[in-house]
Amino acid sequence: MSEAETQAAAGEAIGPDEILRRLPHRYPFLLVDRAEDYIPGKSITGIKCVTANEPFFPGHFPGNPVMPGVLIIEALAQAGALLMSKTLNADTGKTVILFMSVDNARFRRPVRPGDVLELKVEVTYARHGVFKYTGMALVDGQRAAQCEFAAKAMDL
Repeated sequence: MSEAETQAAAGEAIGPDEILRRLPHRYPFLLVDRAEDYIPGKSITGIKCVTANEPFFPGHFPGNPVMPGVLIIEALAQAGALLMSKTLNADTGKTVILFMSVDNARFRRPVRPGDVLELKVEVTYARHGVFKYTGMALVDGQRAAQCEFAAKAMDL
C-alpha cells in the first residue's frame, strides 16, 4: 500500500459485513462487532458489545456473570486478525490467519453484560506473514486486560 493510500485509510471504520468477509469466525465465536481507527499495518480498535445473551454467561458464573479472560484475549486476537487480513488484503478462501502465541497476559477488571470492550491492537513486528502485537482491552477507559500475541497468515 502506498503512503497516500495508507494516509487515506487511516482512521477507517470497518463494519459487520466486512468483518464477516475477513474473519472465518461466526456466532457464537465471533467476538468483534465492528472496528474503528484502522491504520494499515499499524493498529486497529475492535469493538465488542457484551450482552447478557452471550452463551458463556449462564455457566461463568451463575448469578455473577463475568466474561472469561481467555475470550477477552481471543477478542483481541480477532481484532489483530482483522487488521492483518485487511492490511494484506487476504483472500479468505485461500488464506487463514492462525493465532501463534500469547505472552504477558494480565487481567485487571471483570467484563460484565452491558460493557463495551474497546480492543486496542498495535503491530510491533511484521515480516514474512508473521505479525506480533500488543493488545489492550478497555471498558469505560479502564484496562480490563492486556497481552502480547502473534499470528501468521497460512495458505489453505
